[in-house]
Amino acid sequence: MKCDSPIDRHDPGAAHRLRGPRGPRLKSLLTRASAACCALAVGLGLAGCGADTAGTVTLDFFQYKSEAAAWFTAKAREFEKTHQNIKVNVNNSSDADTDLRTRLVKNREPDVITVNGAITFGLLAEAGVFHDFTDDPIVDELNPGMVNIAKSLVQTTDPAKKRLYAIPYSGNASGYIINVDVWEAAGEDPYNPPTTWSEFIELLERFKSKGITPVEASTADPWTLQAPLSSLNSTLVPESEYVSLKDGSKTFDDLWTTVSDQLVEIYQNYVQANPAVTYQQATQDFAAGKAAILPLGTYAIPQVRLIDEDIKLRFAQMPATDDADEQLLTAGDDVMLTIGAHTKHYDEAREFVDFLMNDENVKDYSKAQSSFSPYKETYVGNDALEGVLDFYQAGRLTDFCDHYVPSSINIAGFLQTLITSGDTGRFLDSMQTEYDKIEARNFRK
Repeated sequence: MKCDSPIDRHDPGAAHRLRGPRGPRLKSLLTRASAACCALAVGLGLAGCGADTAGTVTLDFFQYKSEAAAWFTAKAREFEKTHQNIKVNVNNSSDADTDLRTRLVKNREPDVITVNGAITFGLLAEAGVFHDFTDDPIVDELNPGMVNIAKSLVQTTDPAKKRLYAIPYSGNASGYIINVDVWEAAGEDPYNPPTTWSEFIELLERFKSKGITPVEASTADPWTLQAPLSSLNSTLVPESEYVSLKDGSKTFDDLWTTVSDQLVEIYQNYVQANPAVTYQQATQDFAAGKAAILPLGTYAIPQVRLIDEDIKLRFAQMPATDDADEQLLTAGDDVMLTIGAHTKHYDEAREFVDFLMNDENVKDYSKAQSSFSPYKETYVGNDALEGVLDFYQAGRLTDFCDHYVPSSINIAGFLQTLITSGDTGRFLDSMQTEYDKIEARNFRK
């Protein structure tokens, strides 16, 4: 039973602040992350922050997801009621990347940690600060696509070192949100969206011909452009290709030309007259029926329903090629659970992780956060997500492409220039120039 088993969100404006190598190369990582002392701390053995007081163990639970702070706190209190010898000190962080690195520098490694499946996790996992779950029995029960994403994020080019340093807890996805009423009024079927790129463009043309705005853009918040970039590019470019980008055998021109052209086509032909609105305004306009499609991730669904709780929505995969069988769903391990590699209270920490991983709690979280559960029998916490459930169940998932690009590169700004100018060459050259500068500063073995 899952409840007895032992044991990177990609959200609005999420910043992926770290990138770099590992081991002897850790010096470069820690310098850029203001964590030079972490190397010393790891070498000496980081101590957990849990403490014993009169027979009671206090666990330090570092929790990054602000939207779920109340949920995790409530679960910690529930856990304490059945584990009288364990107290859980919940630390909800508003700047998780910075706070976690600071803790490591100060030799305050948490006992239990939630972490977003993004590049910061991959760098810290490579540095050896998280427990290794690779051979844990629970892995057999987890969604293999979500497990593969977690492993792929570990920032090493050695496949043998791509190990599972955190348990996927909830998943999200990038694609587009469908306003069911708008589609049906236009004579389109929201329950059978296009499965190829050509069909998708033909759909947008039909909306446009009927005087309906096909796509609600929000370019005043340029980070929103990274959603369709990833939605399309994850099918177009396998994650393994970013190793070739890193070793210099391929360039952004090799990897991102097709997706750049596709973004230009969408944003220069099928968005509203004034696309320079904010994310908040875009969700309001979409909820009011001013467009057929909102090209964002699952995280935007609760925001739309804050405006109209009764709105009928569906979520769809954004097809990138003309082969329906090639399509993959861009997905992320929104929340992952892990244990500090050097905790003094592994058994108690594991009890808390097992408690959070029981099926009832996982489903409750998925419902509360409109997300996908991590087990093979995927549960969706929002009926709008059922449109892509088959991708999760089949493990046809791949990670966000921007998770493999240094966070110091202003992808959003470059994308904003791309869709405005239509100059694909300039965009790709700018990305390559910035990438090369960063790689040139990296210390290599």
